[in-house]
Amino acid sequence: MPSYRSLFRTPEFTPLFLGAAAQNAAGTLGGLALGTLVYRATGSPLLSAVSMFGPSLAQVLGATFLLSGADRLPPRTALSAIALAFAAGTAVQALPGLPTGALFTVVLLLGLVAALGGGVRWGLLNEILGKDGYLPGRSVFNMSSGLVQITGFATGGALLTALSPRACLLLASALYLTAALTLRLGLAARPPRTAGRPSPSATWRTNALLWSSRPRRLTYLGLWVPNGLVVGCESLYVPYAPDAAGLLFACGALGMFAGDVTVGRLLPAAVRPRLATPLLVLLAAPYLLFWAHPPLPVAAVCATVASVGFGASLVQQERLMALTPDELAGHALGLHSAGMLALQGVSATLAGTVAQLTSPSRAMTVLAAVSLAVTGVLATAARRAPAAAAPEPAAR
Repeated sequence: MPSYRSLFRTPEFTPLFLGAAAQNAAGTLGGLALGTLVYRATGSPLLSAVSMFGPSLAQVLGATFLLSGADRLPPRTALSAIALAFAAGTAVQALPGLPTGALFTVVLLLGLVAALGGGVRWGLLNEILGKDGYLPGRSVFNMSSGLVQITGFATGGALLTALSPRACLLLASALYLTAALTLRLGLAARPPRTAGRPSPSATWRTNALLWSSRPRRLTYLGLWVPNGLVVGCESLYVPYAPDAAGLLFACGALGMFAGDVTVGRLLPAAVRPRLATPLLVLLAAPYLLFWAHPPLPVAAVCATVASVGFGASLVQQERLMALTPDELAGHALGLHSAGMLALQGVSATLAGTVAQLTSPSRAMTVLAAVSLAVTGVLATAARRAPAAAAPEPAAR
């Protein structure tokens, strides 16, 4: 397995890494600012959760109509254009007096664009590093994401005490613009990985091919559903602790960082495949304690421990790449990313709805229990699944 240091000596890895880090920082700051802005204006846990995770809902449409572009567009052009679109959209969200309906329209449009971005980015990472280097490379990206979120949520919480949410949204827009410049200037002009024009029909054919394999299908469901339900728990941090949501998000990011280091660097390859289910159990179980509405220090510990379980996604992505032909890597990873984020958006909406009817702490417990149940069902189905077949050729 390549060392982390060797990854940064690989051409194009560093600008791709820096561009993603800047976008992650922008998303962290902008999401917290937008959730706070909406909650202060409406007092609604549902609208607050949807404002932060609503872009994920549009991932379904992106995965249905746009995802063929992940392998059929030049990566540098696509990634820099997507970052520019987020810079513009986030700046629009900061406009004073913007109606709530218009704000949510922008949120969903950005989510539609983001569905393509995940496939382009992770397909390019797989192209730069190869399948043997993908897991450590993705581990570095995930660890960076954890560190950026720790810093971003802590800094965002502090900024929101000194600045308005709209000012923080403008800062997030500037970070997106920085990402666009980094990607445009740092990446090489690579051709698309697959010939042909992006189209809804090409997207549907490739989605059908990827979904036709039972082992891949179970892997996708394991990547999407348990993870998404736990993110629904996280979407209620603002109404659960309005003055300390940044702390809970930062603790969750710290746990995710620890899980990614452990899975991506410390566990031997022979052990990793057996740990996906235990990690998914760890991801949800601590949220069962929220039924008693624990005080903030206990809630912070629960969030930290639970988020170690996000390391399961590295194990599952490694399996997905072993089941997928190289020419469909971007589309397959984009489908994973889009489906995961879509389930997160659905779960955030579900969590907000349950919280409206009960309380944020009760809603967290309900979603965590459902996540554990789904993990059990998928683990049972995987044990009964036939041995994985070789990857199929690409659909044309």
